[in-house]
This record gives sequence, structure tokens and C-alpha cells, in this order.
Amino acid sequence: MRTPTSLVRDLASREVVTVPSTATLRQCAQAMRAGHVGSLILVDAGSARPLGLVTDRDIILEAVAVGLDVDTMTAGDIATRPLATVRDEDELVEAMARMRECGVRRLPVVGVDGHLCGIVALDDIVAAVAEHATSIVSVIAAEKAKESATRR
Repeated sequence: MRTPTSLVRDLASREVVTVPSTATLRQCAQAMRAGHVGSLILVDAGSARPLGLVTDRDIILEAVAVGLDVDTMTAGDIATRPLATVRDEDELVEAMARMRECGVRRLPVVGVDGHLCGIVALDDIVAAVAEHATSIVSVIAAEKAKESATRR
């Protein structure tokens, strides 16, 4: 049985910040700051197909920490590839399995045509699971209260 939040499409953020592979790391950092995000999806100019992913952590560890020039290095230089994606009609358990398999916490979401339509993060899934857990606890508490009231 599917619940409203059992599909990736139900949790995915539709507002995704994208950059071309040629964007410098400084431009990436500026785009992250402007979009209030910690990751960017690389796309080819004129295409909605995701090619790679760059996180704020990637910029720090791959460039800043080792003293490389963020004005000459590009997103394409450090992007995570091959890119792990998930389809918008996939179940959340499939997304979690893909994250575990690939060792990532964010997955670009693609439609059946392979075009980018969102992003889902582990944080989104954890929040949904927590909401379900809270509902389960409420059911248990209600059942106990009903039993207590009827067995006095």
C-alpha cells in the first residue's frame, strides 16, 4: 500500500539550482549562497539532463583545503560522476537503497525522459519517516487509552 509520501515525487524539491560544467568553483559557491543550497546539479547548456553534482563539501575538500584556485577550477573538474539519480515515480525505499549503494545523501530526480525534475535529500526522507513514526506512536497511544477506558 502506498502512502502519500512513499514516492520520491512527493518529497523531492522541485526548485533545483543548476550550473553548467564550465562554472568556476567561485561561481558555484555564489550560486549556492544565492539559492540557499548545499549542492548544485551540473547540466549542459540548453539541456535539462543532469550530468553531475557538486556540493559545498566538494568545493572545500577538493579545492579550498588544498589551496587550488576557485577562479580557474570548474564544477566539471570536481563533480561527482557518474551521477546517481532516482526517478520521480520510484519508491522512497528505492531512493534510500540507491543512496546507500552510491554513498551519497542527495539524488537528482529525473522523469521518464531523463530530464531533471527535482532533487531529494536524505534529510527529506528522514523527515518523512519521522512523521510516519509519530503517527504510529499516536495510534499506539490511542489504542492504549481506549483499552484503559474500556477495561476499568
